[in-house]
Order: sequence, then structure tokens, then C-alpha cells
Amino acid sequence: MPDTIVAIASPAGRGAVGVIRVSGPEVPRIAAAVLGALPPPRLARLTRFVDAHGATLDHGLALYFPAPASFTGEHVLEMQGHGGAVVMDSLLQRVLALGCRLARPGEFSERAFLNGKLDVAQAEAIADLIDAGTAAAARAAVRSMQGEFSARIQALQAQLTELRVYVEAAIDFPDEEIDFLSGSALSGRLARVFAAFDAIREAARQGALLREGLTVVIAGFPNAGKSSLLNRLVGDDVAIVTDVPGTTRDLLRHQVHLDGMPLNIVDTAGLRTAGDVVEEEGIRRAKAEMQRADRVLYVVDASRPDHGATLTSELAALPPGVPVTVVLNKIDLAGADASLDDSDAIPRVAVSARTGNGIDLLRTHLKSSVGYRDIESGALSARRRHLDALSRAADLVRSAADILATTHAFELFAEDLRLAQRALGEITGEFTSEDLLGEIFGSFCIGK
Repeated sequence: MPDTIVAIASPAGRGAVGVIRVSGPEVPRIAAAVLGALPPPRLARLTRFVDAHGATLDHGLALYFPAPASFTGEHVLEMQGHGGAVVMDSLLQRVLALGCRLARPGEFSERAFLNGKLDVAQAEAIADLIDAGTAAAARAAVRSMQGEFSARIQALQAQLTELRVYVEAAIDFPDEEIDFLSGSALSGRLARVFAAFDAIREAARQGALLREGLTVVIAGFPNAGKSSLLNRLVGDDVAIVTDVPGTTRDLLRHQVHLDGMPLNIVDTAGLRTAGDVVEEEGIRRAKAEMQRADRVLYVVDASRPDHGATLTSELAALPPGVPVTVVLNKIDLAGADASLDDSDAIPRVAVSARTGNGIDLLRTHLKSSVGYRDIESGALSARRRHLDALSRAADLVRSAADILATTHAFELFAEDLRLAQRALGEITGEFTSEDLLGEIFGSFCIGK
């Protein structure tokens, strides 16, 4: 029999209302002890919360949800009292004294998953909804929480199952003619599978951008205008701007929202030969931050006549493998126009951080560089592990198609399809290790 768990489900600190949540087989006994009687199912009841001697701890509302018609699938009791820290702690200690234990982070959602009330993707969407920083991210989380993401994953698994059924029938009955295995029929089914993969990966990628955002590091030589660019993107004077080279010595972080997508901007120390140990540490941190960036904005002073002479060597000194955009700043001093050239491997945007000319082009470029769309009606709340699982599953199906086209090895084809289904099952929790489950639910807040 599982333990009965309890937690304060409302934010810490002083508030008008505080919530205690209890889940497990001992809920009826605990309710009788604290409330005097078990409340009627799913009806809010105003009652006293009493201690072991019958003295009143608080007055509030009690809600009882009998198993299995509850969030966790177990008996659940919620007590809503006054939100003072002392009141909440007194009520929590009373419930603990009756034989409960404190819930781990995410344990209520974990029990809901284990009892079949929701899958892992839906549970993660609950946490994403709580953490949503924009209305667009919240809408994507609601869609996934309601099961839309899981339903599309299950539909994709069903398509793979249908493919496996026909292929394994061909393995078991090699002398039978199976029309499905004709070239046109098979290629048509595979094309529909790949189209489904593309659609769900795009929706999940949009959702991941809404949830995690884009980390952009602003780098370049001193006095190129990096801090001015940060201020312009943020819309406020969050960084000190002077004519003295090397004003920024440490990392400056700020988050803004770009049409619903979080943009995590990091301004860094100017890249030059350090004049002292403080600046040297700032440059080291700048390079380390660039290695973790989704994109580096390398700012160049376009008003300097020689600004292009050393640009190639400057870019070569940046960490390898990180996408870079060259920002030609100070076009107001150079007498140039704002422009965007993304025809090369390293795009270039000409702007003036001082006047704001060209900043809209830079924002548009940042969105297009990751394929972000302003219209997020189809976005599904997703995480990097979901995108990884989708990518592995798609690669396995592609491998299966290549095997069948070149060798007609039905056994290998069927095995790759099975592995693809298993990768998809990691998203919903059908095939998920205990360690991964612990990591997923351990990131939730206590009481959820």
C-alpha cells in the first residue's frame, strides 16, 4: 500500500489563502481527525481544522476527492485555510503527526502518471503551464496538458504499427502476395509517416522555443557598441554605456520577449588583450558563455574604416560550432543604411544601436534563424528531450526505408520500426527509465 503524502501546495510566504494537499489511502482517517468528519465528495465545505486536543487551528474550506476520480487517482483531500506561514505549518505538522510523510517534488503528478491519470508528456505540460512566462507559452502548455501532443504521438505510433504488421506478415508468409509491399503503396505510406513526423516536430520545436527561448550572446571588441545594443533590444538602460573601452567587465543577463518567444540576452566583456586580472576573468567568462549560446551576435564598429580587414580572423577566434551573426553597428556614423544579408554562411545585419535603425531587421533575423513563427496556434509545449526522441525516431524510420529500398531485408526494416516506436514511447512515458522519471518529476514544485 502506498504512503499517504502531504504538502503545502500554495507558494511560500504570506498570502490570503494557503492550500494543504493530501493524497493516499489514509485520507479518510486523516480527514475525520482534522475536520471531525469526512466531507462529501467534490463539495466544498466550510469547517474547522483542529489539533490533537480539539483546539481550532484555522477555519477554511475542505474538498474531498475519492479514488479513482481525483488528480492522483488516490483519495485526495485539499484544505484551504488562511495563508500565513505559521498557520500553514501548524496544519502541516498536524497532518504529519497523523502518519503522513512530506511529498517529494512532483510526487502528486508522479502518482497521477503511475495510476494512469495522465502520461509523462501531460505531466511535464502541467509544470510548463506553471512556469509559462508568456500567454503563448501558456496556451501551448494547455494544449499539451489536455493531451494533444500525446494524441499526435500515439497516432504516429499507430502508423508505424500498421507498417510493421504488413512487413512482419511478409516475413511470416513469404510465399503470399502482399499488395502493400509494392513499391508505390509502400512509398506512399512512408511519405505519410514522414509528413506526420515533420508536422509534429515543427509544432514541438515551436513549443520548445516558447518554453526555453533563445540564448543570444553579444560579443565583440571594446567600444563596438555591445552594451548599447543590449539596451536597445531590452528597451531600457540596463547596461552602462561610456566612451571608455572595457566598461563591461562581467556578464550582464536580461530576458525580453520577442513576439512571445523568450530571448535570453547576455552582454559580455570586450574581446581584447586583458589589462588586468578582472578583465581577464571577464573575457574568460565571455568565451565560456559563447560556447553555450544558441547564437552569437558579433558586434563590429562599422564606422571604423578598417572594420572589415580583420573580421575573418576575429570570427575564426570564436568558439567553433556556434552560429554567428555579424552586427555592423554605428551605421549612423558610417553613413550607411540598415540592411540584412543572410545569403552567406555568416549573416550580416547593419544597424544603429544609438538610433534604433535596423533593430527590427535584427529581431526578424533572430526569429527566422531558429524558424520561429509569430502565429503559434499549432505550437505544443515540448522539451529538448522530446525533440531528441522525435529526431531519433525519424532517423530510424528513414534508416528502415533505406534498408528496404536497397536490400529488401524485411527483418531489419521491422526492427528499425520497433526501435522508432520505442523512441516515441519515451515521450509519453511508455518506455522511460526510473532515473529519467525521477529527473522529470524532481524538477516540479513541491505540492504538484
